[in-house]
Amino acid sequence: MKLFFRKFGESGKPLVILHGLFGQSDNWTSLARAWSDKFMVYTIDQRNHGQSPQEDAFSYALMAEDLLETLQAENLTSIYLIGHSMGGKTAMYFALKYPHMVDKMIIADIGPRHYTPHHQEILAALHEIDPASLPDRLTAEKLMTEKIPDVGTRQFLLKNLYRKEDGGFAWRFNLTSISKHIEEVGAAVPPEQIFTETRFLRGGNSRYILPEDWANIQIQFPNAELQTIENAGHWLHAEKPQLFSDAVLDFFG
Repeated sequence: MKLFFRKFGESGKPLVILHGLFGQSDNWTSLARAWSDKFMVYTIDQRNHGQSPQEDAFSYALMAEDLLETLQAENLTSIYLIGHSMGGKTAMYFALKYPHMVDKMIIADIGPRHYTPHHQEILAALHEIDPASLPDRLTAEKLMTEKIPDVGTRQFLLKNLYRKEDGGFAWRFNLTSISKHIEEVGAAVPPEQIFTETRFLRGGNSRYILPEDWANIQIQFPNAELQTIENAGHWLHAEKPQLFSDAVLDFFG
C-alpha cells in the first residue's frame, strides 16, 4: 500500500516520521518544518490513518511493507527514521526486516515488548459518536467528555474529524479496523536482534518504557541508548517540542 505523506525540504538526508495510534502526518508539521533546513523530511500517514488508504487488515508486518512501498516509490534507499508509539513499533519492525535502509532511528516512548490494550475508554467514546450526523465539532467534544475527561486527548482526537464535501463529518482514522485489531497495536516486535543505531526517547512522566524494560531493550538493540525528556508524558514531542527537537538534531547531526 502506497501511503499519503507530506514532504518538507528539498535536500539533505531523508528523515521519515511515523505517527502513533489515532495520529496523522499533520501532527508533525511544526517539527518537520523546523528540521527541513537540514533534512528532507517525510511525515507519513500510516494505513487506516490520515489520508492514507483504509482497509480491514492491520499489522506491523503490513505497515512495514507499506513503508517499503512508499519509500521505493520515492527512490529512497537510505533514511533516518523516527517513530512515535505505534509508529515506533512500525519503525522497529521495518529496521528488523530492512536494516540496510535505516542508518539511524529514534523510537519515541515505546518499547519492543507487548503492551496490553488500554484504549478501551477512547474506543467506547468514539463508537458513541456518529460523525455523519454531527452539527459541529463542539458537539463531538461534548459527547466525548464523560469517557475522555482529558482536554488534550480530546483535542488530539478531534484533529481527525473533518467535514466532507456533502457537509457531514467523518473520521480520518478507520475506527472499525482499529477496534477490531486493537490487540495488534500492542503486539511485541519479533525478538531477533536489531543492530541499527537507535536512540529511545522516553517521557519522564510516561510509563511506556520502565526502568526494568531497559535491560531487555539493550539485549535486542545492542547499539541503543536511552534518553529521558523530563516532565513530559507519552506525547513528548508535543509537550516538549524544543527538547524533543534538540534530542533529534543531536542524534542525527
